[in-house]
Amino acid sequence: MSAAGSPFGAWLDTDLEVARLIVEEFDRQTSTLQLIASENFTSPAVLAATGSVLTNKYSEGYPGARYYGGNRVIDEVEDLARERAKALFGAEHANVQPHSGASANLAAYQALLEPGDTVLAMRLDQGGHLTHGSPASITSKIWRFVGYGVTPASDDPDAPGEVIDFDQVRDLAKSEQPKLIVAGSTAYARVIDPEPFRQIADEVGAWLMFDAAHPAGLIAGGAHPSPVGFADVVTFTTHKTLRGPRSGAILTSVELAKKIDSAIFPGLQGGPLEHVIAAKAVAFAEAARPEFSSYAAAVVANAKAFAAALGEEGLRLVSGGTDNHMVLVDLRSFDPELTGKAAQEVLDRSGITCNRNTIPDDPRSPFVTSGLRLGTAAETTAGMGEAEMVRIAELIGRTLRGRDDPDALAAVRAEVAALCAAFPPYPGLVGST
Repeated sequence: MSAAGSPFGAWLDTDLEVARLIVEEFDRQTSTLQLIASENFTSPAVLAATGSVLTNKYSEGYPGARYYGGNRVIDEVEDLARERAKALFGAEHANVQPHSGASANLAAYQALLEPGDTVLAMRLDQGGHLTHGSPASITSKIWRFVGYGVTPASDDPDAPGEVIDFDQVRDLAKSEQPKLIVAGSTAYARVIDPEPFRQIADEVGAWLMFDAAHPAGLIAGGAHPSPVGFADVVTFTTHKTLRGPRSGAILTSVELAKKIDSAIFPGLQGGPLEHVIAAKAVAFAEAARPEFSSYAAAVVANAKAFAAALGEEGLRLVSGGTDNHMVLVDLRSFDPELTGKAAQEVLDRSGITCNRNTIPDDPRSPFVTSGLRLGTAAETTAGMGEAEMVRIAELIGRTLRGRDDPDALAAVRAEVAALCAAFPPYPGLVGST
């Protein structure tokens, strides 16, 4: 196979195996629906920066204090990214070197805590992240984590429950006296208000960290309350709703800047990925434009329309709906025997990409689950609106009902391909032809 004429450059002719895989992945991304809540389509400018010659430069340290020569331009790149991040979020200090959200979280813990200190964070089985103290994460081996959760589910449509239980957070904070309280989640479809967390942290004399990995783009676009000014440290990823490269960042005060910077380097990482940092600078600039606010609002509006339509298909929505980019679905009301794993796999065959996910108090293991997590950020980037979200929900319902019928799945797959062709994330670019 030749890569000539592809969007990936003639250089790929030098490695046809990699060329084939890149083109295949381009085709997959552009011909199937991308509904994973932690994914998005970056701009061509972000892609270009990530693949630039900046990848060649080694630059341990920080601007003005590197351990290698030749970093004049690199210093300007990183300073630009830091200044843009500060301006975008209204923060006093930004560290743009974390390789991921997990690295950012680990650095925040290292900066604020001593080994064995107590941390209060959302439990994984209630919507929290691995780095919020899961037994599978190194975080739980260094620090003592206590988990809070959500309120019980309710049949009351006006108060469906499954929202953060702030009474429980306050009671645990008073009884456990944590050194740090962590707000934020990986599977929670409602707004996370930073103010009550700040109040509770102040009551017990704890630091407050807000993990904004998922809502960072919504925060930048004004579609979610900002934790800056409430939290002592804000960590986030740049590749979800923020629509940047796969990486992380940290925002904090001037007072904590040195602790955070030292925790990243030399505490956890060596040389930063300056090509990715350049791509972050591009993404921060894009997120500061007025049209990004329109995008963030559209992501939320699409999620609400999507959630309502999934409900019409007979799927129970955890917490009764959504306030952000994410919809968490409990499959048991649709079919008690249908697992998240089986649903994910059959949707994949229909060209609908999502991920299985635990739901609060899930009786099944995290490898099987009773739920699905779906997100609207990527397809909103591609230009889809509320009408398309309703249609996608109907395609999901048809797939799950016809999961044992190959002809039904093939019909859905064809409709998915036609829908994706009408909303290309990279107009004018083609993969295989």
